[in-house]
Amino acid sequence: MTPIPIRSTTILGIRRGGEVAMAGDGQVTLGSQIMKGGARKVRRIYRERILVGFAGSSADALTLYERLEGKLEAHGGNLSRAAVELARDWRGDKVLRRLEALLVAMDSDRAFLISGAGEVIEPDDGMIGIGSGGGYALAAARALVENTDLSAEEIAERSLHIASNLCIYTNSNVIVETLP
Repeated sequence: MTPIPIRSTTILGIRRGGEVAMAGDGQVTLGSQIMKGGARKVRRIYRERILVGFAGSSADALTLYERLEGKLEAHGGNLSRAAVELARDWRGDKVLRRLEALLVAMDSDRAFLISGAGEVIEPDDGMIGIGSGGGYALAAARALVENTDLSAEEIAERSLHIASNLCIYTNSNVIVETLP
């Protein structure tokens, strides 16, 4: 399967000091045109205990949110198991395989990038970025973690603002969700 070039958003997940935060920008781009500036790409699912964010097609991501929540219900909230099962289904199903999105899912203990190519990647440092500005936001977050005492929520928000100054597919309308 060819990797999907996701050029449509920035999502950043971070864990610091017992706090989990996920931030996403609000820009929706169609080709070279900005269609919307206030989309909500970060949400809470499974009894408000899991944060998820997406990059890519909105309709596809909503389908994947529902599938992930179903897997979480089936596996008692075990994010690791649910992520692997979703990736397995996503890669193996003829209809799901056509979905063009990436997901980041985090709970109080773990973080995963989940893709339709079958990847379930857990970062070493508890921080993960996806989308066109994901690398910028992740670099900013790592620098802020090393050099400040800011909370996970503050780092997530500031990192997205930094990414919005560098990535044309990312705006500064940032939504942050946290888990204690």
